Amino acid sequence: MIVLENVHFSYANNIEALKGVSLTINNGDFIAIMGQNGAGKTTFIKHFNGLLKPSSGVVRVNGVETTKTSVAGIAKNVGFVFQNPDNQLFSETVEDEIAFALKNFGFDKETIEKRVTWALDFLSLSQYRKTSPFLLSGGERKRVALASVLAWNPETLVLDEPTIGQDHEQKEKLRQFIMQLQSEKKTVIMVTHDVEFVAECNPRVILMQDGKIVADGKAKDILTNSKLLEESSIVLPQIAQIFTKLSPLGLPADVIDIDEAKAIILSKVKEGVCN
Repeated sequence: MIVLENVHFSYANNIEALKGVSLTINNGDFIAIMGQNGAGKTTFIKHFNGLLKPSSGVVRVNGVETTKTSVAGIAKNVGFVFQNPDNQLFSETVEDEIAFALKNFGFDKETIEKRVTWALDFLSLSQYRKTSPFLLSGGERKRVALASVLAWNPETLVLDEPTIGQDHEQKEKLRQFIMQLQSEKKTVIMVTHDVEFVAECNPRVILMQDGKIVADGKAKDILTNSKLLEESSIVLPQIAQIFTKLSPLGLPADVIDIDEAKAIILSKVKEGVCN
């Protein structure tokens, strides 16, 4: 569990990035944190594993205040994948990069080999096993950074813009993996501008503006609130746009899921409403 109580945070230039933020993230939650650039999203999530410490207020991870422990002390339970993979990668080969944390956490050699191979296969990186990560494309480096965290299977996974640079196939693999983590009661937190990915995943959504949380609720409720999204410079998901336009025909406007959309349209067609 991660608990933030009235957290304020200011950078050295006196810019206040968080302004009295309070939030409880329960074990097994799947959360998407959204908002325009400068809303405080990345600053917010860097408090979850102690990378940043609050200027005032309290952050507790599994009951322990982050100001009273080290980042290393939190890291095994809270894995963090940066938006820019170059802030995270440093090893000579992809294989070494993925194995690094496993070695530091004391996994045995056989387990390290299995976990590295699994992560390489899962993120379609096997062909780059002996390659320097710095010779890969931006999207591939992003997958290496993700693999290096997934390999040790943390209880909480924090992802900063995980879909940037990823094609549809990789996004779908990521979505399926998140769903797998959910079935295992893992906690997944992601910062993202990818409204379509959020609509497909249907998590709890935290919406931020100017260092504050302005909405917290089901994706379906927040991603169909056109006024709220407009204030945060977020575009309605495509399915929500379509159903908003079709609402005069008697279709609900609060639809973001493609399977639900298909079922509703087929039902209305059978009734003759959309003929």
